[in-house]
Amino acid sequence: MRLDRFLCEMNLGTRSQVKAYVRQGLVSVNGAVARDAAAKVDERSDRVFFRGQELKYRKFVYYMLNKPEGVVSATTDKRDTAAVALLGRDCREDIFPVGRLDKDVTGLLLLTNDGDLAHRLLSPRKHVDKVYQVDMARPLDAEDIRQLEQGLDIGEERSTLPARVEVLDAGRILLTLHEGRFHQVKRMLQAVDNEVLKLKRIAFGGLVLDGGLAPGEYRELGEEEVAVLRSAASKHEDLDSCTAEYADAEQEAGVNDG
Repeated sequence: MRLDRFLCEMNLGTRSQVKAYVRQGLVSVNGAVARDAAAKVDERSDRVFFRGQELKYRKFVYYMLNKPEGVVSATTDKRDTAAVALLGRDCREDIFPVGRLDKDVTGLLLLTNDGDLAHRLLSPRKHVDKVYQVDMARPLDAEDIRQLEQGLDIGEERSTLPARVEVLDAGRILLTLHEGRFHQVKRMLQAVDNEVLKLKRIAFGGLVLDGGLAPGEYRELGEEEVAVLRSAASKHEDLDSCTAEYADAEQEAGVNDG
């Protein structure tokens, strides 16, 4: 890739800023001071230094964000804080949120530039687990739980896929879904005459929210955590052809979680 692009992807500044760094002699490649920002470098083998510090290039990056209320799951937004902006100096132009949590939904949001992994995790043809902590207006009774777990009508052509309910206390459950329809958790609770008061995603694709992250904080994923996500995206079988056709339509509609 071009040297200036390499430097930009290492978060050293804008294209014009990194070109200025090259002109100032602050960048070297394989021991020689770089003179041309447009020169090609091999990010896999060339050794690039900025102000004497070696830059280790990584094609893909993965971050876990504990999304707070009021933040939108986007790369940019004219009115509200975008999730990607919370990465600060770690933000790269190619990073995006994997899926969308509603503005009032908190919890685990994956941020990456790995488009292939994101596509496989979000594909409606896959049964990737999403676990939510749900605070409700009233406790669930046995019939409510039965309906949620067997699948129910939320006003679409097809009922929801079977979910899993774990009661934590009278007004709080863990709800595990295997799909991501528009406002799905809220609509499922409405279908059993209940209401979501607070909603927090605590797990996604086997990745569990780090309890040490305060709202708005993030950290980079470890190799084992990335492997968990890749396994989740690979091991789930495609749905049958009939359901797959519906899944394609669901994907075109731009479904989101929460």
